[in-house]
Order: sequence, then C-alpha cells, then structure tokens
Amino acid sequence: MNTDRSLRKHLLELLDGGHAHATFDKIIADFPAELRGEVPQGLPHSAWMLLEHLRITQWDILDFSRNPKYAEMKWPENYWPKDPSLLSAAAWEQSIESFHEDLEAMKKLVNDPKTDLFAKIPWGDGQTVLREAMLVAHHNSHHLGQLIDVRRLLGAWK
Repeated sequence: MNTDRSLRKHLLELLDGGHAHATFDKIIADFPAELRGEVPQGLPHSAWMLLEHLRITQWDILDFSRNPKYAEMKWPENYWPKDPSLLSAAAWEQSIESFHEDLEAMKKLVNDPKTDLFAKIPWGDGQTVLREAMLVAHHNSHHLGQLIDVRRLLGAWK
C-alpha cells in the first residue's frame, strides 16, 4: 500500500471513531428523550447542546475545507444552539442525520485521490485538508467524551 492511500485509510478510521474511543452512534444510541435537554449538576452543557455543537462545528470545518466562498462564523455564539431549551425529537433526529451526512462528506473529501491533503486551502491562512480532517476527529472525540460524561451523570450510560 502506498503512503498516500495508507494515510487516507488512517484518516477515515480516525474520523469514524472506534478503536480506543466510543463511536458517535454508540454514544447517542437510545439516549432517553426526557434527558436530552438536562444539564447535569457541575457541567455546563446538556446532551442536546453538545450534539448541536458537534453538528455545527463539523459542518463549519467541512464548509471551510471545500467552499471558496466560506464565511467565518462568530465564535462562540454561532457554534452553539441559539436556544438550548429548544428541543424536540425531530430536532434531535435531524441533528444526528446532519452530523452523519457531514461526516460522510468529510470522509469523501479525504478519500478522493484528487484531494491534495497537504495543499494549503487557498482561502485559509495555512490550513490543509489533512489538518481539517484531524481537527474534525479531535473535536468530535473531545465532545463525544463529554457526551459520555453527561450520560453517566444522568444515569443513562451502560
């Protein structure tokens, strides 16, 4: 296997999670609806807030990675749900679906042999698709760990 193909394979595995980390699907599976908006004592965010932050941030990184007309969002207010209490089963499911779609789009970008993983993104200031893919994996891993903490504190983690 050549080094380019090997690197792409490792990045795809990193984006999927697993191995030493719990996967997104395992962490959100069967999350009790009545607990999704609860903020556990001692923590700043509910599962809903974290899920939306994951979705928004992943979408933003993907958009930056492939869109020459990318417009930077305002940190931190545009990276968290506008109304943390606004939650419905439909919104929860839509957020999960969008997260999956954007993750698949990032994986497609990484897996495309036409994507130069090391080329500087022209509208950035030195970032590469390689860096952005690793950023998605790192950011997702961090906040998925927080989602596990939320579930544990709410008594909803096996």
